[in-house]
Amino acid sequence: MEIAELWDPEPGWLNTASYGLPPRPAWEALQAALADWRVGATSWEPWDASTRRTRESFARLVGAAAENVFVGSTVSAALAPIAAALPDGAKVLTDDVEFTSNVFPWQVHADRGVEVIAVPGDEVVAAITPGIDLVAVSAVQSSTGAVLDLPAVVAASKQIDALVVIDATQAVGWHPIAVDGVDALIAHSYKWLMSPRGATLGYLSPRLQERCRPSAAGWYAARDIHGSYYGPVMELDPAARRFDQSPAWFSFVGAAPALELIEEIGVETINRHNLALANEFRAGLGLEPSNSAIVSTSLPGAQEAFASAGIRAAVRDGKLRASFHIYSTHDDVQHALSALKPLIRG
Repeated sequence: MEIAELWDPEPGWLNTASYGLPPRPAWEALQAALADWRVGATSWEPWDASTRRTRESFARLVGAAAENVFVGSTVSAALAPIAAALPDGAKVLTDDVEFTSNVFPWQVHADRGVEVIAVPGDEVVAAITPGIDLVAVSAVQSSTGAVLDLPAVVAASKQIDALVVIDATQAVGWHPIAVDGVDALIAHSYKWLMSPRGATLGYLSPRLQERCRPSAAGWYAARDIHGSYYGPVMELDPAARRFDQSPAWFSFVGAAPALELIEEIGVETINRHNLALANEFRAGLGLEPSNSAIVSTSLPGAQEAFASAGIRAAVRDGKLRASFHIYSTHDDVQHALSALKPLIRG
């Protein structure tokens, strides 16, 4: 099946940075599971097999061992055990436009003296200096589309032995990224991984696993899942799975085939496609080329022009944000530029 046949978006969808569109295999798998659920045609174990597949696919996409990947439902909940493990008075460095799911989990520990220091994105690396205990930043910024210089962040953090925690929600699925030198990499899958909302995945380095308490541990975090339903005997999984939250089955039913399809197509292929379209759009706006699939513009009247033309994008931090993914086309770009043409001329 050709790539174009795997999706059926309505023209004008430029909003993957808000949520991605499911590929046909993911949509069909989810519909089949829902049909079985409606009539009680199966037990839950076949649905849960999708959780294992998703975990393993995510691990391959970010270059991690599957045993160091855990599953959950939200980024903020995934970060909570890491924040709780920080010592009193710890200093956390972040970007001043960081999405709050990677800010609030640290800030709620202010009563223990934990301090969040926010600087502009282009100053993050320079701000990684002695006294910083943890660097919490996004691989790709939600509001601006700015792509983090991750190797530089890792190198600077290593010099002062600071932990590196990456929110990769806006990156994994189109931007090549690996966990080398990173202590935690968390991503929700409902954007560029094109999955149902409710499937979050995270990498935890072995050294960080040792520091953190699995405070949300339940039956699904046990070494023997099926033997942990009842009673006070607790034997958690020895690796990252002890940080698992009990999965929302149907979210992972849709996630597994979506992530596996991304692997099949190849992130490098998706990256080239997305950047070609984003830079075509940028050129039409008179902007310099970029390395991001997200384009942010403050062109006055752009939001209204898009709405009139039936183009779905987002407004973030007062700017119009358009985002391009594997199902986006040259026609989508030209449609968007045609809608903005009177404003560009002005």
